[in-house]
Amino acid sequence: MNVFRGPTPFSAGPACALSIGNFDGVHRGHRALLKQLVEGAKERDLVSCVMTFEPHPKEFFSPEQAPPRIMNLRDKLAAFSKIGIDRVVVEHFNSAFARLTPEEFVSEIIVKRLNAKWILIGDDFCYGAKRAGNFASLKAAGNEYGFEVSSIQTILEDGERISSSALRAALANGDMKQAEKLLGRPYGISGHVIHGQKLGRTLGFPTLNLAVANHLHHRKPATTGIFTAQVLGLTEKPLAAVASLGVRPTVEDQGRVLLETHIFDYQQDVYGKIITVELLEKIRDEAKYDDLDTLTNAIAADAAHARNYFQKKAYV
Repeated sequence: MNVFRGPTPFSAGPACALSIGNFDGVHRGHRALLKQLVEGAKERDLVSCVMTFEPHPKEFFSPEQAPPRIMNLRDKLAAFSKIGIDRVVVEHFNSAFARLTPEEFVSEIIVKRLNAKWILIGDDFCYGAKRAGNFASLKAAGNEYGFEVSSIQTILEDGERISSSALRAALANGDMKQAEKLLGRPYGISGHVIHGQKLGRTLGFPTLNLAVANHLHHRKPATTGIFTAQVLGLTEKPLAAVASLGVRPTVEDQGRVLLETHIFDYQQDVYGKIITVELLEKIRDEAKYDDLDTLTNAIAADAAHARNYFQKKAYV
């Protein structure tokens, strides 16, 4: 899969089958659309292409009111690659891009830059300044410029629409089973293992630390708390763990969001490696403790809870 950032023109290259969106979470609804895009591109002898945005448009217009991001860009691109997308255009969303009228968006972006011959979108797709363009106007533009337009219907789970909003709600509520249903996989966060304060070592629970929500436009995690977790990327099989995602109120007051993960019975030095931490079950919310002894006892109880989760799972 090839990834392009910014206004790269593809008019001289092969034509593409295109889908456009934020695709936050790459949930089951997104994956159904993208798999259809890949299959349709092959049938039409086109390159499958996704245009997505960085930052999210809502983060650009009102960063303080923007919803939490479900997925970082690395994980989004990895999901696209796994589905089989050939090309991803990461468009820098700025004021100039936001001002494009629907007509300009079609002529300048879809036709001249991306060279799209087939566009597949969701049934709620809008485009252009003030989201003035819709499926009907895009279909009419396709007749004018010579590209085909198709849409895919919303996918339902128990009668409810599978959407990024529904997924955010499940994560905010700590309902990891519902989140897994909507995603089709456990909710995970990946990143490079970084150095921390190493306080966990002194407490008997050394952790692998990932920075979360540290981008200028990506300030809030989709969920917080203490979780039963598993770690991918270090061994062939997932490693059982307990994880804390949040601002660590007992030991730090800077508001920095970290994902700290203690892998059971694992002592390897993995600084700099990329791992994925999957959050399987929420144990409790974050809490601020009066002293480190109380914190240590809470961590020990969380670790025992998580170990019990995996012991029960082994016998299912």
